[in-house]
Amino acid sequence: MNQGQCTFKLRRYLTELVQTYIAKALHTTRQWRVQLIRNWLYKYSSLGVVSLFLVGVSLSVIMAACSPRNTDNAGAASQSDVTLTFVSYSVTNAAYQQIIPKFIEQWKKEHNQNVTFNQSYDGSGSQTLAVIDGKEADVVHLSLALDINKLVQAGFIQAGWEKEAPNDAIVTKSLNAIAIREGNPKNIKTWADLARNGINVVTPDPRTSGGARWNFLSLWGSVTETGKTENQAIDFTSKVYNNVPLLPKTARNATELFYNDNQGDVLLNYENEMILLAKNGKKISYIVPDINISIDNPVAVVDKNVDKHGTRPIAEAFIKFLYTPESQREFTNLGFRPVDLTVSKEMEGKFPKIKTIFKAQDLGGWDEIQKKFFDEGAIFDKIRAKKS
Repeated sequence: MNQGQCTFKLRRYLTELVQTYIAKALHTTRQWRVQLIRNWLYKYSSLGVVSLFLVGVSLSVIMAACSPRNTDNAGAASQSDVTLTFVSYSVTNAAYQQIIPKFIEQWKKEHNQNVTFNQSYDGSGSQTLAVIDGKEADVVHLSLALDINKLVQAGFIQAGWEKEAPNDAIVTKSLNAIAIREGNPKNIKTWADLARNGINVVTPDPRTSGGARWNFLSLWGSVTETGKTENQAIDFTSKVYNNVPLLPKTARNATELFYNDNQGDVLLNYENEMILLAKNGKKISYIVPDINISIDNPVAVVDKNVDKHGTRPIAEAFIKFLYTPESQREFTNLGFRPVDLTVSKEMEGKFPKIKTIFKAQDLGGWDEIQKKFFDEGAIFDKIRAKKS
């Protein structure tokens, strides 16, 4: 076979191979993208319209005719190392230091491929903006569905992401807790106590922290979900935030401010963060109020980036791994309430039972919550303006 024939047949095969790879890699709902790419390939190749039966041409025949060593190189490339960029909110860090090595080990065993994780942890809102601004995350685990939806609006994640994983893509959940000083000198027992004069409250900034938004919704719902009016909720939350001297960037920053810098009488934070601190030897006291919000934390593949990086199979496998009992036990050991039924039964009795648990959907869902509470000029801004 002469060089020209070799080049022609090799290019023809590679074109078809790329088409086949794309068709397998992309989800069924994204098949229109396959067609666009196929058209592009035809336009810029010298093949013109290629009959579909050519898809079955054997790579080994072509490569053997051109250069036997190229076949070996192709085989080696299929087993090359891969990097997965993973972005999450700050308080999940400890859990992932246990989970990620287990996934790496499993993937190596099953696929004979080394995986390196490029990990990033910060406030959920900040992480969302970072991805939009160019941080090429393959997988995101964020504090609230609102942040995933922002990535949908920005074109990074396909609509319908919540149906791409079990449990509507909620991989961890928790409740809100009130950390108190030893001996409870301020006699804090319920959400209502946070509105009293002279109570210094530490909570993060809702503009950068998903945890801070959950805190706000817990305060709000403790009023509206017990039969009182929205005017009463505005009055109550205004009094609480009047007791907040500053707003740290993340839930982890707020925790450090309260415990390390000894600022504040109470700290609003995730129940799982309180459990983790106690597990790490911190002497803490906290209350999980009987009226509470289910803090549901979603995970998603970042479609735009995995298609660019060619990492969709491993990204989807990683998300699947997060729902296994093994991973759910690690989340639970570090304070998250499990979403796996098997682990829930195993851990029954570890967490206090709550009288009333409501969800974001009970407050209108995240689109309505964002518009009503957290958009510029909405209720939270008005509350902060009263303080200043």
